[in-house]
Amino acid sequence: MTATGASEGVGARGAPVSNGPWWWARRRSAVLDVLLAVASALECVVEGANFAHEAQVPELLGMLLGLLAGPVLLVRRRWPVVVVLVSIAVMPAEMGGLLSVVGLYTLAASDVPRRITGLLAGMTVVGTLVTTFLTLREDVATQQDFHPPMWFVPLMALAVGLVLTAPPVLWGLYIAARRRLVESLRERADGLERELSLLADRAEERAEWARNEERTRIAREMHDVVAHRVSLMVVHAAALQAVALKDPEKASKNAGLVGDMGRQALTELREMLGVLRTADGASGRGTAASGAPERLAAVASRAGAKATVQARVPEPSADGTSAVSSSAGASVAGAESSVPGAGDADAEGPCLTELADLVGQSRAAGMVVELLVDESAEGEAAAVAGRRYAARVERTVYRVVQEALTNVHKHAPGARARVRLAHRDGELAVQVENGPCEGGAADAGLPSGGNGLVGMRERVTALGGVFVSGPTEAGGFRVSAVLPLGAVSHVAG
Repeated sequence: MTATGASEGVGARGAPVSNGPWWWARRRSAVLDVLLAVASALECVVEGANFAHEAQVPELLGMLLGLLAGPVLLVRRRWPVVVVLVSIAVMPAEMGGLLSVVGLYTLAASDVPRRITGLLAGMTVVGTLVTTFLTLREDVATQQDFHPPMWFVPLMALAVGLVLTAPPVLWGLYIAARRRLVESLRERADGLERELSLLADRAEERAEWARNEERTRIAREMHDVVAHRVSLMVVHAAALQAVALKDPEKASKNAGLVGDMGRQALTELREMLGVLRTADGASGRGTAASGAPERLAAVASRAGAKATVQARVPEPSADGTSAVSSSAGASVAGAESSVPGAGDADAEGPCLTELADLVGQSRAAGMVVELLVDESAEGEAAAVAGRRYAARVERTVYRVVQEALTNVHKHAPGARARVRLAHRDGELAVQVENGPCEGGAADAGLPSGGNGLVGMRERVTALGGVFVSGPTEAGGFRVSAVLPLGAVSHVAG
């Protein structure tokens, strides 16, 4: 803090700045103190010479005393208490007026404890009062024609003492208070800046996390919708190759199925890539494209649902292994009306009513699949009332069954599969189990990226469910998922 109250040693951001010599933070502060010290030294030298003349001592001694006391202002920023003590010490010699005023101001504006400041200010008032009282009384005594009242000299001495002491102390206290206020405001601004920076970093982290989540969701949707379709195409193509010469009619039927599925896959890919291309163009023009991932996921779900409806095939005749129980028909072929809020992306996509079609597609590819539905009392009441579960729950169950059947096509060609759906109190359970691969079945040669089980687990755990997968003792594989029914929608039956 300078003598004028300007903040020193602090940069624009609160960083310490020290480009002055010794204890001065700035060169201009050093120049100011040097000028004050020179002025104080000249004053003390002159007043010391006068005091020596009146005291009848060598003037050189008084001038030497003033020359030693005046330059003390050079250390006023480092040791303000020393400056005030020196000014009090030279008061009997009637010197050091500037030294006293500047010293008191610097002391009051410094970080010295207030009790020390008050003590030294009181000592200065007393010293000034006594010195002024003695000087005035001597002057009044020398004037024969001036006879003031008794209270005149003490009153004038008190006034002079307060005038020379109170203003610099009060001004110094004001400057100190203003300095503390400025420092507190600066600290608060720095704290707010750090907090804003932290919030910006956290916002960036959340945005990056959201982007990663959306990428994962898009990849999962594309894998579930497109990979399943392409896998069935490969299976049908393998069957077509096997029966091309033996059964031309069946080969023609399989060729038609392959063509239909290929066109459906191309349509789905075209819609998804169209959304991505639109998002890229919007981002290139500087337009906000934050909704592109949600749109892409919605298109994927919508395309999957449309493709499932278009690919419905007639149920083969019941032979004991591929028949669907009557309870399955009652539950799976439930109400077709949409859940309230179906305009959202979460409300779009396949549901439980389309499981029979999904199983039918696998049967059309040559797999022996059995669909069983276990109804509890709550499940039967739900079927009667026309109730559907939350859209995300139904879509997750559908995707688990879809991916599990795709894995059977890939890794266990010719194996029998069983899909079980159980309606329980407060939860919905699904299990897909297949037996060992038939020895005579031809391998379709489908590649595997290892993301199917990971995607199923992510879907189930995202809804708070439990997912378990692993081989069976009979040499097959089992996938199980249990989903809590936190949200249930009622639809008019």
